[in-house]
Amino acid sequence: MDKCQIDRINELARKAKGEGLTEEEKLEQQALRKQYIAEFRQSLKSTLENVVIVEPDGTRKALKKKDEPVQ
Repeated sequence: MDKCQIDRINELARKAKGEGLTEEEKLEQQALRKQYIAEFRQSLKSTLENVVIVEPDGTRKALKKKDEPVQ
């Protein structure tokens, strides 16, 4: 997502607070937000996949997904 799209998200947010959005602008805002969130999640996931925990004894362990709690 480029700076222009992020600026547009912020512009629509300011307009929504001030005077309100048209239906077309609301749809545009939702689409831009979904795209932003998807790209943010992908970036975070990529970062976490490359994190390594170094134990005090020097061993290295990659992070792994936490198991769901059993109820």
